[in-house]
Amino acid sequence: MANFSRSWIVFATMIVAPTLFFLRGESGIAFAASVSTPTSCSTSTPTSDSAPISDNEGLRSAAFATLPPCPTGSDSSAGSITDVANQRFNQMITNRVLGTVLLGINEQVNCDDCVSAFGSAGSFSAGIHGRKNLTPNLALLAGIAYTHYNEGGYSVTSAPIGALALRYDFTDWGSSRPFFDVGTILTPYEKVRYRRGYMTSLGAVTVDGNTTAENYGVYGRAGWISRVSPRDEIAAAIEVWRLWQRVKGYSDQTLAFNPFDATFNTGTDTTTLVKVGGQWTHLFGSSIEANINGGFVHAFGTQSGIVATVTGQGNVVPTTGDQSWFEYGGRLGYRISKGWVADLFVNGTAGPQPVGNTVHGGIGLRISY
Repeated sequence: MANFSRSWIVFATMIVAPTLFFLRGESGIAFAASVSTPTSCSTSTPTSDSAPISDNEGLRSAAFATLPPCPTGSDSSAGSITDVANQRFNQMITNRVLGTVLLGINEQVNCDDCVSAFGSAGSFSAGIHGRKNLTPNLALLAGIAYTHYNEGGYSVTSAPIGALALRYDFTDWGSSRPFFDVGTILTPYEKVRYRRGYMTSLGAVTVDGNTTAENYGVYGRAGWISRVSPRDEIAAAIEVWRLWQRVKGYSDQTLAFNPFDATFNTGTDTTTLVKVGGQWTHLFGSSIEANINGGFVHAFGTQSGIVATVTGQGNVVPTTGDQSWFEYGGRLGYRISKGWVADLFVNGTAGPQPVGNTVHGGIGLRISY
């Protein structure tokens, strides 16, 4: 009986021992497989110490070490939103500068009825503008143009600009007298691209965003004109402008590498400008006309309409403080024949960013009647 029991014990041991060994091995294989599947990136570096580690802990460390590091740079991406806000401010100012050409900024304050067709480069623009004296004191100034321009990372295309103003000149006061303007500049549609760039731990990223925008401005101007001689007219004035720019919401374009992308809401940028300036128009001989004009501009109460959602940072709302710069312009005209004048003109800005130094020049053919 004792021999029989020992035989069963030996037999059971031979069956159970390999089974236990097999199950222990299968469990180890299954665990190793579970820790060897990598995630997309590693957010930290594993630490080591002198304490011994188990086989399973070693497997975990080996799998962790093979993961690439996650890129950093969300703060840089958030900072680039301010660059976009500066581009949008520059866009408002450039649109206004181009619109003032339609209001005769390079021409004398008081003159005959005229129509001028023009084209310009630097910012491409082509259009027509002129004035009509409704009464001896009241004149209508108007114009329309098609333009596209780019500056500091952004590009505007397919932008029609219209301008309209009324000017009251107290001609019955004599050669030295006050005058007043009220008017508006309208750009109801613009195709625009904004560009931003930021740095990550894995390299630089440059990304564009495409959308549409609208620009509107109203102004009032009060000045003093003096006809110091039959050949010379000088004038000084102060202007107050209110500008609005509405930009439709958009997201970054799709890139292979843009880990901290941004989405921009629909928003309206606004600012108020005060300009103090003057101009001088002179006739050289009987054929050459010249005009120079310029002024100091200060912008205040600027509000950016941007609220951007940046990956890793959440909502970002940039601010733009007060800005100051100079604006300048000039025209050189040649009287081809009675009533016909060929013009060469230039307009621009000079100052720190975000307005910066810009130049817009062109040629025109003016008909007076």
